[in-house]
Amino acid sequence: MTDYVIPRPVSGDVVDLILEDHRLFETLMREMRDSTADREAAREAFAHVLVAHGEAEEQNVYPRLEKKTEDVDAEEVHHGEEEHAQINEALLALLECRGTDTQKFDDAVEKMNEVLQHHLTEEELTILNPAREEVGDTERATLGEAFLAARSEHLDARAGSLDNVRRLVKEAHDAGLLPAEEEE
Repeated sequence: MTDYVIPRPVSGDVVDLILEDHRLFETLMREMRDSTADREAAREAFAHVLVAHGEAEEQNVYPRLEKKTEDVDAEEVHHGEEEHAQINEALLALLECRGTDTQKFDDAVEKMNEVLQHHLTEEELTILNPAREEVGDTERATLGEAFLAARSEHLDARAGSLDNVRRLVKEAHDAGLLPAEEEE
């Protein structure tokens, strides 16, 4: 089994740190598409870092950027939360695949990639660009530390476990961030 090392920096500019995770997601997605890679290990690492990243953004980054920038408003924050819920729903389908050598797994990877790439592009354009332009270096570093601390807590708690992802998807449905089950 391959061990995918999830970097655990302790400081940095929040924009750079988020972008580093985005590139890590893309690397792990490539591994999950590669039939010769350790897809199971890639899926596990991907799940944990993806959920830890999203939860840390929602707890520590989005609310503070909403207060610090003109372009990141409540609507952008809510939209980001909806997209995180969609990502978690796609992740749940990926985690529920029994093996990694099936068409079901390949289809789940394709859907995950579609939802994820849409979110990464939108977040980089509508949230990270305003953060670069409107938030000072010191505040971005402070946000980076808060983001990383929360991200590490979620990683330590194994945030990408099947049970936790199921809970997050249920909470998103209950909160109206995802359509009701019968609407899908």
